[in-house]
Amino acid sequence: MDNVIISKLIEAAIEAKSNSYSPYSKFAVGAAILCKDGNIYRGCNIENGAYPTSMCAERVALFKAVSEGERDFIGIAIVSSSGEITPPCGACRQALSEFVREDFDVILAKSKDDYKTFLFAELLPLSFKLEK
Repeated sequence: MDNVIISKLIEAAIEAKSNSYSPYSKFAVGAAILCKDGNIYRGCNIENGAYPTSMCAERVALFKAVSEGERDFIGIAIVSSSGEITPPCGACRQALSEFVREDFDVILAKSKDDYKTFLFAELLPLSFKLEK
């Protein structure tokens, strides 16, 4: 991905973070996933008093895209209110592994200008998934 696309994706994740519903943890997260056709789907974390039923931003973005028929993904940007890079949790990594290739870009951003990019295979080596 070039810098213009990365910047656009991080901006979308920052916008999504502003919609976070995180009254319990006070830890807002936003994610934006880029599809091969150029569409971007945003997601934010949504908490619930029954904490295990909360949903992470990455899965919200992914599920929104999949529910609209998207199946070919390029990358995802993730930002949080912590001021630090925030990698996806194990559940999100597993959900992503169902739909992304090993060379899928994962952009972990503190801001539009301060980020690190990883390949998905670096974040979830030897993932469990249906062989295609």
